[in-house]
Amino acid sequence: MKQIITRFPPSPTGYLHVGGARTALFSWLYARHNKGKFILRIEDTDVERSSQASSDAILEALDWLGIDWDKGPYYQSERMAIYKEYIQQIVDSGHAYYCTCSPDDIKSMREKAMAKKEKPMYDRRCRNKQLSKTSDAVIRFAAPIGGSTAFNDKIRGNIIFQNSELDDFIICRSDGTPTYNIAVVVDDITMGVNTIIRGDDHINNTPKQILLYNAFKNVLPAYAHVPMVLGKDRTRLSKRHGAMSVTAYKDMGYLPDALLNYLVRLGWSYGNQEIFTKEELIDKFTLENIGRSAGVFDQEKLIAVNAAHVKTTSPLILSEHILPILNQKKINIKQGPALDKVIRTLNNRSKDLNEMADSALFYYQKNIEYDLKADKKNLKPSLIKPFEMLIHEIDKIDHFTEQNIENVFKKVMEKTGLKLGKIAQPLRVALTGKTVSPGIFEIVDVIGKKTVISRIKKAIDHIIKKNENQHL
Repeated sequence: MKQIITRFPPSPTGYLHVGGARTALFSWLYARHNKGKFILRIEDTDVERSSQASSDAILEALDWLGIDWDKGPYYQSERMAIYKEYIQQIVDSGHAYYCTCSPDDIKSMREKAMAKKEKPMYDRRCRNKQLSKTSDAVIRFAAPIGGSTAFNDKIRGNIIFQNSELDDFIICRSDGTPTYNIAVVVDDITMGVNTIIRGDDHINNTPKQILLYNAFKNVLPAYAHVPMVLGKDRTRLSKRHGAMSVTAYKDMGYLPDALLNYLVRLGWSYGNQEIFTKEELIDKFTLENIGRSAGVFDQEKLIAVNAAHVKTTSPLILSEHILPILNQKKINIKQGPALDKVIRTLNNRSKDLNEMADSALFYYQKNIEYDLKADKKNLKPSLIKPFEMLIHEIDKIDHFTEQNIENVFKKVMEKTGLKLGKIAQPLRVALTGKTVSPGIFEIVDVIGKKTVISRIKKAIDHIIKKNENQHL
């Protein structure tokens, strides 16, 4: 079997959005599953709208997602000599011709056709004139007038276009630049692409491209047109549905593998399984399991998928992703417990990395600020004696483990007659400033003896000062 070669050809006219990322993912997974090659090509021939900043943003987004490429990135703007060579070849073979009709001529043709309730098409008046190249001439492809052009789409099955519906489309503008369809075909031929996976909004381009392949006497690639991604209201995905840049999801604290997992499930399925690692996706991905109906983007479901990945991803990997967020918050992790230990207390409680980072702040803060309601309800004079007992017992621990910490609490409970909740919740406020946190034994273990004792002493001082102020 011939090696599978796929490609992803974004236009650098903006960021990489989730729809484009899903198309890239499908092409990448198909190549990886079949041990093939994945090519990245930047289609930057639209000089006015393309920018290097957009190209860089696309590369950054793909890199973050972990979608790597075997060849490229190729830039169409650097391949003009190749396009000119192939365009000349197609002219010389008689499959294309020069056309000198003005824009006004074209407009008039279309208006007349529409007046007759016919399809507004070029009337082919220059087709048999055998015109020569001039400064105002475009080059048109001589499309067949009768018959049909068909292909077997790997997702949608057999698709047929009547050639009478096709125009003699332009393949080269008067300034010598190629149009989209010819550039794409030349790129795919010269790069050896044999499997084209793209959005179904490109279906109408396919018969034109097939005719170009035939004119070049090249073997056709396999086509697979994936359905669009829609919002929950079944309209085309837009920013209000969550169609932001891929890097925006990075900034929102999503894991790249979670976003990949969610995107692949927008149209592809494998039984009832919802959560996949990247390795599982590569192993299980086939085009046969892509449905024909549009995927519906659901932000709440994405959050749930991300939470599942946060729970199952190793703390060491999570550390790499959360560290830049902590740096932005000016948290120095060297002034506190090991980050992977902190993460182990939070990953089951966090939907995303931003939430986890906020929850981790108390581990690294020098001075804990008490929530006003938590302070009033929990840090009372009656807790001074139990807190002092905790300090005494914790200070005696040689090996700081959750079990030894639990034993300390049991001793204090026995001596004071207080239940665990009556001690643990005030201690939680003393250590974190809040009433909600990971388990108290976990916190004490991770923070460490020295810091725990220091924070309890500060809480006692706070209670004493608060009590003194109330009696002034």
